[in-house]
Amino acid sequence: MTLALSMVTLDCADPQRLAGFWAAALKTSVAGDYGDFVFLAPPPEGGVPLGFQRVPEPRVGKNRVHVDLTTPDRAAEVARLVELGASVSYDQLGTVPGIDWTTLTDPEGNEFCVAEHHEVG
Repeated sequence: MTLALSMVTLDCADPQRLAGFWAAALKTSVAGDYGDFVFLAPPPEGGVPLGFQRVPEPRVGKNRVHVDLTTPDRAAEVARLVELGASVSYDQLGTVPGIDWTTLTDPEGNEFCVAEHHEVG
């Protein structure tokens, strides 16, 4: 028996709204909308699709799991994501050798990171 990661699902208040943000962010599309559950097509750049599941309670505290994205131009992608509705929380520059990242939140406050890898030394 073998397990494979097939989707990451985020609990949310408005699955359609959040799916719209993430579809634009990842340059993909909604593959299925079942009211309380919406899922995206896999991103064209690779990776697993995201799902969005309506839950009655609001998110409280820090996410226990978050999405990490990578790009060769972190500043440009962060600016694009902010235009789509994300908010910047903070930057981590020089903390880990070879990687800088920005932590953002999506329109419902879920944290995610955009990273840029670079040569060390």
